Amino acid sequence: MPYLIFDLEMTGSESDYHDIIQIGAVLADENWKKISEFESLVYPDNPETISKCSEEIHGISLYDLEEAPSAYDVFEDLENWLRKNLKRKQNDNLYDIILCGQSVINDINFLKFKYSDLNLPWPFSSKLIDLLTISFVFYKIFDNNGIKRPKSMSLKSVSEMFKIERDGNYHNALEDANITFSCFKEYFKLSEQVKLML
Repeated sequence: MPYLIFDLEMTGSESDYHDIIQIGAVLADENWKKISEFESLVYPDNPETISKCSEEIHGISLYDLEEAPSAYDVFEDLENWLRKNLKRKQNDNLYDIILCGQSVINDINFLKFKYSDLNLPWPFSSKLIDLLTISFVFYKIFDNNGIKRPKSMSLKSVSEMFKIERDGNYHNALEDANITFSCFKEYFKLSEQVKLML
């Protein structure tokens, strides 16, 4: 099953009020080999929700979004990109794709709310893998084996543990998706070394 590792930048934390303003995604095969990348800015339905606080996180201003496509067009482009790279027909479902991310359920909730708001059918299933949950399990394994690990399970801490560096100071959806993808790859490599005795 293919993996879709994605990240969103939003104008705030409330899915029923704030807007998605950037989507970044990495498509990988079942062996965690990267197939393709997707990135798009998204023009917000509620431009007034862009705050100084959120802009300090992602560095995206309303001016940057002036030429950005609507969420409707971006979702269409995202689904077309997935089907093209998975060599599927236009109306083929995407139910086998596993959605992946850091605290991914929050981003899924934002996407689902916007899909519903636009009266679009949700194209994915409920299959997901959360990097935060994997970190929680591996941190327990590290502790039980006396292996040093970060105190935090944030993406920053996990990526630094794996010596994965960020390019800039701002959060960028595609960069975060790529960093998350790299962390997943590292964890899955580690999983092949773990021996259990039951």
